[in-house]
Amino acid sequence: MKEALYYKKEDGKIKCLLCPNDCLIADGKKGRCGVRVIKKGILYSEIYKRVTSIALDPIEKKPLYHYHRGECILSLGTKGCNFACPWCQNWKISQDLNTPTEEITTEEAVKKSKEAGSFGIAYTYNEPFIWYEFVLECCKAAGKNGLENVFVTNGYINKEPFAEILPYIGAMNVDVKSIDEGFYKKYCLGRLRPVLENIKTAKEKGIHIELTNLVIPTLNDSKEDFEKLVDWVAENIGREAPLHFSRYFPCHKFSLPPTPVATLKLAKEIAEKRLKYVYLGNI
Repeated sequence: MKEALYYKKEDGKIKCLLCPNDCLIADGKKGRCGVRVIKKGILYSEIYKRVTSIALDPIEKKPLYHYHRGECILSLGTKGCNFACPWCQNWKISQDLNTPTEEITTEEAVKKSKEAGSFGIAYTYNEPFIWYEFVLECCKAAGKNGLENVFVTNGYINKEPFAEILPYIGAMNVDVKSIDEGFYKKYCLGRLRPVLENIKTAKEKGIHIELTNLVIPTLNDSKEDFEKLVDWVAENIGREAPLHFSRYFPCHKFSLPPTPVATLKLAKEIAEKRLKYVYLGNI
């Protein structure tokens, strides 16, 4: 384990300041992400240098369609997440904390990426920001070795830690679950506003941004849902921001049937009225 960054003592407990959950944690207990734990008054990361998944992926799999097109990137993931989406398509590593891990160092990650002919390192599969201590070090090492850093993320991180790591990020695909605050509170156990603010901040800093929306039947698949999301993207990120609508499949705690392809086509039709680049995934 490694002592975590961004925490403070409060009311005899420790408050984690990494993400907007702002977990107040007692000794021996963990934050909502399941991988940050208090030991004798110190907050530690249990996943420092621990990896569940390593693969060489096409960049389009992230999905990023307008960044190093046709190239491959070394992808790393660990376990845990600061959201609790009951339909999570990667729940075996994001929400099953018994998933085994292996050790990896920043030097090994950089070496693997260069030996594979990859242009960089992608932090993906689970939520990379809860892996903050390792990812920050790895981003710096990658940059020093001419590699780029890509984040596939829910965008749920506090402003200060986000500002520290931003200079090392080349591109992000942010998963916008819904454009409704109530949706985030009910299903993700989080908040929408910090996600939207972080997307705008990344855009202002010149980071390449693409957005993904997992379309779930009856939950975020109405014409009004699509219009509201598209309007926000067009007005805040710009009409050239790539937007990916992804098909949901039954997974984890959700047994709703897969998203009808017709629904995804409707989303694309609506989005193309205001956005230049709209894509459908998982179909």
